[in-house]
Amino acid sequence: MNASSPEHSGEHTGFECHVLTLFPEFFTSPLEVSILGRALNRDDVRVEVHNIRDHAEGRHKITDDNPYGGGAGMVMKPEPVVRCMEAVEQDCVQRGGTKPHRVALTPAGAPFNQAAAERLSKLPSLTLVCGRYEGFDERVMDYIDEELSLGDFVLTGGEPAALTILDAVIRLRPGVLGNAMSSVDESFGESGLLEYPQYTRPVSFRGAEVPPILRSGDHGRVAKWRRGQALLRTVQRRPELLEDFPWSPQDRKLLQAAQQEQQALNCHQEIDLGSNDERPVEEES
Repeated sequence: MNASSPEHSGEHTGFECHVLTLFPEFFTSPLEVSILGRALNRDDVRVEVHNIRDHAEGRHKITDDNPYGGGAGMVMKPEPVVRCMEAVEQDCVQRGGTKPHRVALTPAGAPFNQAAAERLSKLPSLTLVCGRYEGFDERVMDYIDEELSLGDFVLTGGEPAALTILDAVIRLRPGVLGNAMSSVDESFGESGLLEYPQYTRPVSFRGAEVPPILRSGDHGRVAKWRRGQALLRTVQRRPELLEDFPWSPQDRKLLQAAQQEQQALNCHQEIDLGSNDERPVEEES
């Protein structure tokens, strides 16, 4: 990871992402740890952070100004943002790479989801442009390929959104995750379902047991149980994900089995709780 636009030599093959921001230091620590940190030590994944202020004019390097028509807050000026994007693109092309796909992070953007992460992860080059204050001068959007948003809420800037997208995209690159199946079985993966419940040691924790089937060693039964639990969790927590779900007779049976197991467990817990109730002692007459 680099905090500015350094000189490079040779063509980079793989995935590279350029982050344009007024606060490059925001990304320093998160890009050095865990899966992202390991990914960036590889030869085929690169993230570069560019300071938009470096492309502003004047002694004070002003990047924002008052909005025309009045109103609260400041608006990011178009010149520094567009110049920064163009400098990144020129550098990529000079190194024999492709023009980056430009994404502006704004509340008005399309919702970012797993499908978007998978699509972006297949691109050779990506630019994430972080807004601040009241957002970009609208003319910046003439130089943007798409706008993305994390959801229906407002952040202090696009940096947290950019970091989230980086994490979601880079982990999908081949070889980044230790187990290739991790991105398949997880929530919003190829199945379109939420992920099934996970357990690890100890077998018993404060009276809560790991389901016996997971300790059975029968991989076929485990796979069916997990499928049923994923269906149940999605039905109960995110039913909108199932609007176009291709239900099979097998899936319906697995969901019914998961529902029955849950009902039996709830009933058992109620009995256990009831057995601990304090009962009044009859007074002797």
